[in-house]
Amino acid sequence: MDKEERKTINQGQEDEMEIYGYNLSRWKLAIVSFGVVCTGGFLLLLLYWMPEWRVKATCIRAAVKDCEVVLLRTTDEFKMWFCAKIRFLSLESHPYSNSKSTVDKVSNGHAVHLIENPAEENRHEASKYPQPSSQQIRYFTHHSVKYFWNDTIHNFDFLKGLDEGVSCTSIYEKHSAGLTKGMHAYRRLLYGVNEITVKVPSVLKLLIKEVLNPFYIFQLFSVILWSTDEYYYYALAIVVMSIVSIVSSLYSIRKQYVMLHDMVAAHSTVRVSVCRVNEEIEEIFSTDLVPGDVMVIPLNGTVMPCDAVLINGTCIVNESMLTGESVPVTKTNLPNPSVDVKGTGEELYSPETHKRHTLFCGTTVIQTRFYTGELVKAIVVRTGFSTSKGQLVRSILYPKPTDFKLYRDAYLFLLCLVAVAGIGFIYTIINSILNEVDVGVIIIESLDIITITVPPALPAAMTAGIVYAQRRLKKVGIFCISPQRINICGQLNLVCFDKTGTLTEDGLDLWGIQRVENTRFLLPEENVCNEMLVKSQFVACMATCHSLTKIEGVLSGDPLDLKMFEAIGWVLEEATEEETALHNRIMPTVVRPPKQLLPESTPAENEEMELFELPAIYEIGIVRQFPFSSALQRMSVVARVLGDKKMDAYMKGAPEVIANLCKPETVPVDFEEVLEDYTKQGFRVIALAHRKLESKLTWHKVQNISRDTIENNMDFMGLIIMQNKLKQETPAVLEDLHKANIRTVMVTGDNMLTAVSVARDCGMILPQDKVIIAEALPPKDGKVAKINWHYADSLTQCSNSSAIESEALPIKLVHDSLEDLQFARYHFAMNGKSFSVILEHFQDLVPKLMLHGTVFARMAPDQKTQLVEALQNVDYFVGMCGDGANDCGALKRAHGGISLSELEASVASPFTSKTPSISCVPNLIREGRAALMTSFCVFKFMALYSIIQYFSVTLLYSILSNLGDFQFLFIDLAIILVVVFTMSLNPAWKELVAQRPPSGLISGALLFSVLSQIIICIGFQSLGFFWVKRQPWYEVWHPYSDACNISRNLHWNSSYLYNETEQDARNIQNYENTTVFFISSFQYLIVAIAFSKGKPFRQPCYKNYFFVLSVIILYVFILFIMLHPVASIDQVLQIVCVPYQWRITMLIIVLVNALVSIMMEESVDRWGKCCLSWALGCGKKMPKAKYMYLAQELLVDPEWPPKPQTTTEAKALGKENGSCQIITLT
Repeated sequence: MDKEERKTINQGQEDEMEIYGYNLSRWKLAIVSFGVVCTGGFLLLLLYWMPEWRVKATCIRAAVKDCEVVLLRTTDEFKMWFCAKIRFLSLESHPYSNSKSTVDKVSNGHAVHLIENPAEENRHEASKYPQPSSQQIRYFTHHSVKYFWNDTIHNFDFLKGLDEGVSCTSIYEKHSAGLTKGMHAYRRLLYGVNEITVKVPSVLKLLIKEVLNPFYIFQLFSVILWSTDEYYYYALAIVVMSIVSIVSSLYSIRKQYVMLHDMVAAHSTVRVSVCRVNEEIEEIFSTDLVPGDVMVIPLNGTVMPCDAVLINGTCIVNESMLTGESVPVTKTNLPNPSVDVKGTGEELYSPETHKRHTLFCGTTVIQTRFYTGELVKAIVVRTGFSTSKGQLVRSILYPKPTDFKLYRDAYLFLLCLVAVAGIGFIYTIINSILNEVDVGVIIIESLDIITITVPPALPAAMTAGIVYAQRRLKKVGIFCISPQRINICGQLNLVCFDKTGTLTEDGLDLWGIQRVENTRFLLPEENVCNEMLVKSQFVACMATCHSLTKIEGVLSGDPLDLKMFEAIGWVLEEATEEETALHNRIMPTVVRPPKQLLPESTPAENEEMELFELPAIYEIGIVRQFPFSSALQRMSVVARVLGDKKMDAYMKGAPEVIANLCKPETVPVDFEEVLEDYTKQGFRVIALAHRKLESKLTWHKVQNISRDTIENNMDFMGLIIMQNKLKQETPAVLEDLHKANIRTVMVTGDNMLTAVSVARDCGMILPQDKVIIAEALPPKDGKVAKINWHYADSLTQCSNSSAIESEALPIKLVHDSLEDLQFARYHFAMNGKSFSVILEHFQDLVPKLMLHGTVFARMAPDQKTQLVEALQNVDYFVGMCGDGANDCGALKRAHGGISLSELEASVASPFTSKTPSISCVPNLIREGRAALMTSFCVFKFMALYSIIQYFSVTLLYSILSNLGDFQFLFIDLAIILVVVFTMSLNPAWKELVAQRPPSGLISGALLFSVLSQIIICIGFQSLGFFWVKRQPWYEVWHPYSDACNISRNLHWNSSYLYNETEQDARNIQNYENTTVFFISSFQYLIVAIAFSKGKPFRQPCYKNYFFVLSVIILYVFILFIMLHPVASIDQVLQIVCVPYQWRITMLIIVLVNALVSIMMEESVDRWGKCCLSWALGCGKKMPKAKYMYLAQELLVDPEWPPKPQTTTEAKALGKENGSCQIITLT
């Protein structure tokens, strides 16, 4: 085995990682131990922070197969390192593994899919694999997932359940009988306990982890150093600050753990019934469930402890925990391919594909329906952290790091400060050696310069702005679970919106119906609830084709179904358990019209005959339901009118899909025009179809029939037209975003033309803008994939429009010149299927389409996530706003995801809005921009603070002096902390502006601003320091010095006599110190005002009353002690008396400094960018963002945008599927 091997686990998945094998090395361990002792434990800390160094320092490379430790590195842009210890799972004691072959199956890779019939396979496997020397399986655990060694693929792989590689047929044939007790025990050993454990760490463990943070270690080092140098007060202040910071951090971290633990643990252990092979029912704890167990779903419902596929009966489930949708969902049993008339063959079971038959962990089963005498059964497919809920919890426990330029630049900036500190460190050592200072003093002073340059309060200062922004967001009803993302929201330049419930009202109103008779559309009808239509097939379809159910006597289900059912005014009744037992049939749901709608019977001629003239009962029983599938875009039911021999099949869904499944002769000729007319007006259109079934189909046959058998050869009945009104605030919000140069994109599951119409209505697409529809067709019958381009205004909805007819395009557009097209704004629109084809076969077109793609219709949840990724790939900062129903993936993936749903699904979203309105989006961006600008201001201020103090100390070191303990304390606590925490309080500017804040600290204007202020501050400090030495009254200060020459000061100076030796030793008191202290104190306040920016991202600083008040108080206090010395204050601050004339001189220096600093900052704001661009020739440089570079390229591309009547084909070679060519159709 090659020792330098590198393997990859979870290939092609989000958590893909490279894996390296290592074995512990005794000699390396000995060297590291010696190093730890020599460095006083610092090396140990370094190895604790760096897992890669830790493993490489103590281990030697080994083959992954035989290693003791694995080193893992993520393959994403973060390249994060983790290490895990290899453990052994012993199977020796287990009676089920006596022939050793089961171990062979696991160690040789077969544990990846379940052992299906171990008794048979034991004999077969014994000869196939060599006998292992011991019955042990090697595995490691990473992020709550166990990875077992798999000999077949020579790699580690996680243990999969029945959710991969298992066909629907084998689910019924091999797994529906249940497990033997022995097999159950064996699987439990492998899969472990079925629970999603969120351990709440002990306070001690959290404390140690928090204290070992590099920042706190640096603070500890600083405190020890200051204590050694007798800076006790400042050291104590930093200790108090650190304790407060640690306690608040521990409280919030522990609170999050407890919340997550409570959310998960609420239903973690319940008692469940499982079926065993011999048909006995055993009651076990849900923690003992394993994949393959057949679980009995109780009649009164339960909270699902695992993911399971339904094989018997029907369940009504509340999936709000996962989807955010509070509407109950009907789950039916998985179709059995062996029983179906038209079998699905070897179709593989997948929880995502077959989600209408899968009960997910954490969801609540409200009701069950079943055959009499038969139980509602489900086969467990995934347990523990492998379940959908487990994966959600894992994503919260182990979030991806947030990659943002600001944080990367912050680290770079700290490195620069460390470099500056290094220069000071060397300077101090050389200067002290030349002045023959003691070795102890040299060490303390040179290390002290490092603690001055890298301010310990920096992280606290940086988070202040974010904390305040979080508080302001809470006031406007936006809750945040990931505060670091607030800054990133300030950079958003594109926002994706879901349509239904986000841009438009949640509910749909029935606008009317348009029935078909004799293959012709009748006139639209508004009122469906009338006697004429009561017994029509159209109304029967509306009454039966839905997934409504009664929960505690109240109708509930999909809002669209509810509106449709309410419009006809019928009554729904579900039979009780006793009634079902009486008929020995699956529990039927019955619908019937209200009595007043039924035709009255003719009055009887005499009273005696009245008994026989009762009106006939008209009711319809729903026999079988095929739930709505977003992939199929339709739903259907089998129903029977009471008294009829034949059953009826009813179907409703997307008009294009329904028309395809109907007999062509029943679809009106003008179907496309009528449909297009409605969709252009923004109506949501649903088509209905019906057919009579053969009389030979019995109740039981219908229960096992496949939906394909039912859903064909239908008669087209007409259209239901629903109105989805725009929310009142939508147009105004979108207009605000457009004014701020923030692109808006619509991502919806609705029809394409409806989506385009809504986009026009809400102002996303302006009236004069052109919409180009990209219809991509996958490779078929040897033909390559291609894209047909046509214009929305002219699109005819054909079911198989592989080519565009020239007459379908408006004449004016065919003759439009390229120039018109380039300068007219254009938008691309496409559906989910086209989007998938383009992603797969036209990779080089994806960035171009992302640049102008505005409407994405019929998008599945995973496609929404792919779209967000595609937009991020061209350097957009993407926001996503959805109602949480099926947007979880996209909300998580976006830079700023904001959910309008308050349900538990919002844990997937960094932001949740209390009010279900998109007005939260501009608010979030405004607050994000304000927080981002605050971070820049604070960072610039903290940089200047450390450089000003660093230079003050360096100047004083040159005369072997320093700042006094209380001088440090006054500067760091009274000035810096007060200023930092109040300058962060500026609220956000009241409106969004087109200008965007810079994304990183390393930008020309920002660096120029910082450097210019550094030069100004250093200049004025140096001026004061050297000028004071030129004064006629200057002398090397000693306790008897009296530069003031005022008799009253004799008493003041005598106060130092008792402390003379100490003062002389430290040499704090001198004229240079006093001068530097006063000038630098003012400089901190000057740069705070210069950097405290207001408009256009924050309110002006004069509206930040706390900041204004703090600065005024500090200015007055420092001016007061400078111009009017107070003996007690001077004594504490170790300030010496200087002549009044020098005090006035210092004031003039400070005033000139303030004037120069503020004028320079204003100039940088106004002209800095232009001057830098001119100086560096940035005008010729390519833009940094890919989308901007692409936009420049496309301006001169004669082939873009595609003209009408053209088709783009992918190149035939599979390897070059990213390339394409444009062909003009004739």
